[in-house]
Amino acid sequence: MATILLIDTSNGILKSVMGGTWITAMRTGAASAVATKYLARKDSKVIGMVGAGAQARTQLMGLKEVLGEIDEVRVTDLRKDTSKNFSEVMGKMLDLKVKAVESVKDAVVGADVVVATVPTREPVIKGSWIADGTHLLAVGADAPGKEEFYPDIWSRTKIVVDDWKQASHSGDINVPITQGLISRRNIWAELGEIVAGKKEGRTSEKEVTMFDSTGIAVEDAVTADLVYREAVARGMGLELDIWLP
Repeated sequence: MATILLIDTSNGILKSVMGGTWITAMRTGAASAVATKYLARKDSKVIGMVGAGAQARTQLMGLKEVLGEIDEVRVTDLRKDTSKNFSEVMGKMLDLKVKAVESVKDAVVGADVVVATVPTREPVIKGSWIADGTHLLAVGADAPGKEEFYPDIWSRTKIVVDDWKQASHSGDINVPITQGLISRRNIWAELGEIVAGKKEGRTSEKEVTMFDSTGIAVEDAVTADLVYREAVARGMGLELDIWLP
């Protein structure tokens, strides 16, 4: 149901109306890819995915762009037909070995990068399953009270967010903050600080890193502008001249 209205900032004129669902999914996957570039180990080869919906697809598309050789992708979902379909479609689309597995534990144990895209209010990923050196992408939480990770992960994780205020309100960190398990002092950086060189990304092969992604409006705006420019260059879309009396 998402719609993006692209406005020309020089004069306030509406430039384009476009569907926002796929654009939002793409920019979310792209943001995770950027975070993975700076936070994952360079030799990461195994991806564990919890959740096999639309967000999971663009997450894997993004990871394919920034990781080197990917040996295996393991995916699980509450609906086994969904994870099976994901493995078949995404494996063929990205030329990767994608395997549907039975449980969350099967997906994440031994993975170098763990992707969580489930909007759950009950945690599903235990810290004891996460090995040293793992990079976590926490994408599913999108409202207060939602959480994907058990509390035992927070004391050993280097946390990076896209935006502190938004993540503390509705990202995966919102529950441990409410419970007093972590505070702003425990947040290493916003992703932009790392990309701009103001703070370091991964500094140790053993540290567990996490990108808590909530998605911010500037990402939608920039992505929509890229889509608009590409559409104009290709002569796509419907152009309307509307004159008001």
